[in-house]
Amino acid sequence: MDDYVQRIIDIQSRVQKKSLFLFGPRQTGKSLLISNQIKDDVKLSWSLLNARIRRRCQADPGVLRDEIETRGIHDGLVVIDEIQKVPELLDEVHLLIEQTDIRFLLTGSSARRLKEKGVNLLGGRAGKMNLHPFVWPEIRQFNLSLDRILKYGMLPSVFLDDDPETVLDDYINVYLQDEIAGEGLVRQLPKFERFLEMAALTNAEEINYSNIASDVMMSRGAITEWYGILYDTLIGSAVPPYPKTKKRKAVETERFYYFDVGLVRFLLGLSDIADTQTEYGKLFETYIAQELAAYLDYEKRKEKLAYWRTRQSSFEVDFVIGDDVAIETKTAKLVNERKDLRGLRALKEEGIFSKYIVVSRDSIPRTTEDGIILLPWDLFLEWLWDGKIV
Repeated sequence: MDDYVQRIIDIQSRVQKKSLFLFGPRQTGKSLLISNQIKDDVKLSWSLLNARIRRRCQADPGVLRDEIETRGIHDGLVVIDEIQKVPELLDEVHLLIEQTDIRFLLTGSSARRLKEKGVNLLGGRAGKMNLHPFVWPEIRQFNLSLDRILKYGMLPSVFLDDDPETVLDDYINVYLQDEIAGEGLVRQLPKFERFLEMAALTNAEEINYSNIASDVMMSRGAITEWYGILYDTLIGSAVPPYPKTKKRKAVETERFYYFDVGLVRFLLGLSDIADTQTEYGKLFETYIAQELAAYLDYEKRKEKLAYWRTRQSSFEVDFVIGDDVAIETKTAKLVNERKDLRGLRALKEEGIFSKYIVVSRDSIPRTTEDGIILLPWDLFLEWLWDGKIV
């Protein structure tokens, strides 16, 4: 595959106006994005993964100002990679933004240490963007099968490598050693690694902290804290329940999704996947969640992603977007309009949403007599990124 895949996120126009935080999980391509979009504008670039630079900044954050003054930099762009490694630098950045015409691009793969330190996040003087794994408009040119996407996911470092399985293995090890052990976030690393596997087993399901605590042999409080680590290091996210239905009361528990479907498959220990496996449907749901989250983020949509499930009768709809769109995922190659639409039809009785959609492997798009739209998965993604879904 090509060494660089053009990304749809545009940081160049943003940093021309003001400073910017660019967050994203490890290996989503932040450095490569910067080198391809704004390398000609950069006056100074520091990576805090460089131990020598990091130690200097930890000993004295003022070395940033010294370096800038020594180089005679008064305007232009300064890049600091992995800012969470030395959050105290943000005070110096803040002052330099106020006193000069310099704009800063600050990247990070974790917001945890920034929150823990209670550091100054530049008082609104910097924007914020998130970089996700590859999304459909970036990779559709490769004409990949759905099975290939579900197996290896969309993480750029994995997607572009000739040995994606080894890269996924390395990814977990680097995450555990650098983000978790290196930052002192968890003392019992073997149990945290077991927790990652349990989170994959319950991926796309409501979070049951007590059950996972029992399996990992940790306290419920520790498991709650560990989920928080996944959120802060951008490895996973919580999808809340949709609470506004009246005829049928909804559950109140969040669901958890890892940020990349290939990572889920790897943590599940599946060397391969087949559509006869029970995990196949959850992987497909995770992939659609991944695309929906990225679309809402990149397009700066105000609508929130949620799911709906009733307390009784177990009617369920995988995703709802705001109060407008309800989406159900099915891996069937031929959607059964009586069996597969039960959840959507139950939700439809509430009269809240304007669109009801089934995303599946069925190759024929159509609309049922009661207005439910059935879309092949790839056509759904085309519509989504063309703005036809939301």
